[in-house]
Amino acid sequence: MKKLTHINQKGDAQLVDITDKAITHRKAIAEGTIQLNKETLKLIQANLIKKGDVLSTAKIAGIQAAKKTWDLIPLCHSINLTKIDINFSIDKKNNTIVCQSSCECFAQTGLEMEALSAVNIALLTIYDMVKAVDRTMVISNIYLVEKSGGRSGLYKREVKAKPMKAIKTKK
Repeated sequence: MKKLTHINQKGDAQLVDITDKAITHRKAIAEGTIQLNKETLKLIQANLIKKGDVLSTAKIAGIQAAKKTWDLIPLCHSINLTKIDINFSIDKKNNTIVCQSSCECFAQTGLEMEALSAVNIALLTIYDMVKAVDRTMVISNIYLVEKSGGRSGLYKREVKAKPMKAIKTKK
């Protein structure tokens, strides 16, 4: 079993020492899903949500989250990101929006947490912007799709996570 790098020999939390690690081109892609009511999805697509353009706002929020990950997660290094992409795809059949983030940098440490933070905050922003019309939303299946660079090289998820089905409750 691999040793946890954020725990020192005494069992205390520590920032990993990356001093001797090589600077390499690194990339991480993460994905997540939000399931909404059919009517809510239509309102988003028609840009009829009172708070404004939901997906544009969520994209900006995701970018900000990637840039601030080191400030949010105590043992993450600050990374000078060179590229952040946030994309949304709408699945009308399942009433879902899939968010995918891609982050890149030249650094001594990976940026999986930045890509995952971007997805989480983008989806939470969608939730926040439409909660007045839909409180049944479900955020799910947030995962690392791919990462490259560094000592461990390429990781690619082989199976895409399946969207969860919302549970309908009686009124």
